[in-house]
Amino acid sequence: MTTRAGFVALIGEPNAGKSTLLNRMVGAKVSIVTHKVQTTRARIRGVALEGESQIVFVDTPGLFKPRRRLDRAMVAAAWGGAADADIVVLLIEAHRGISEGVKHILESLKGLNPDQKVALAINKIDKVKSDSLLQLTEQMNSLHPFVQTFMISAERGHGVPALREWLASKLPESPWLYPEDQIADLPMRMIAAEMTREKLTLRLHQELPYQLTVETEAWEERKDGSCRVDQIIYVMRDGHKGILLGKRGETIKAVSKASREELEEFLGRKVHLFLQVKVRPNWLDEAERYSEMGLDFKDGNT
Repeated sequence: MTTRAGFVALIGEPNAGKSTLLNRMVGAKVSIVTHKVQTTRARIRGVALEGESQIVFVDTPGLFKPRRRLDRAMVAAAWGGAADADIVVLLIEAHRGISEGVKHILESLKGLNPDQKVALAINKIDKVKSDSLLQLTEQMNSLHPFVQTFMISAERGHGVPALREWLASKLPESPWLYPEDQIADLPMRMIAAEMTREKLTLRLHQELPYQLTVETEAWEERKDGSCRVDQIIYVMRDGHKGILLGKRGETIKAVSKASREELEEFLGRKVHLFLQVKVRPNWLDEAERYSEMGLDFKDGNT
């Protein structure tokens, strides 16, 4: 049997459902999923197997209009992932249709190689009537020559197997790129940091989640099979530290417990998680913080 393997970039606006789709395709939680925008920062790759094909997903940060250095680096990472991929899948939300953000992405698609295969996936189809779906499909295909259009619900799984089978059939003939049991090539330290950041994002509101970053400072394997994980949460102001800790440390305890439980489930063993909060007013301008997130600091230069 001929094996196939290649890279698929998922692109779209923030909250379009890229991380949910990736997790559904791969069957494990490798990319953080929350209701807040701009939560996926790093180029997390998940690996899905379909028949004799290995599909390596590049889950890019949502494409939006960048304001700060971090935003600019995230958008550069998204387009970098798209340009390097064998197939690009543009994910849009059925109920939002052709928003300003989608128009901006369609315009940017013109800058890709003309031979680049770009498929359209219309997500959250359960939120609209079928006639408006057909209309949206026609409108989108008149704006860009998509090689294929899929109607899906990433959350419920509708249409996802058909998309995965199609992707598998279109990848180039190649030996597999990763061992069969490897679901993500993101270092475990980074996945652990993402899990804690997801819990913080869900717990806190407004602007604060984008003004903090989490790093796994130390990872120690223990003789009893468990591991000790030390993480630092960097915030920009003393006031933020107080919000993070919460009354009598309740917030940080709840976050630590939720993150530890998810990490234990992910690893299938006991985890001792220790969180520390540090104030670093300029972390958004430090190159080191970016490399920890798998982003390129230089991509944020204007």
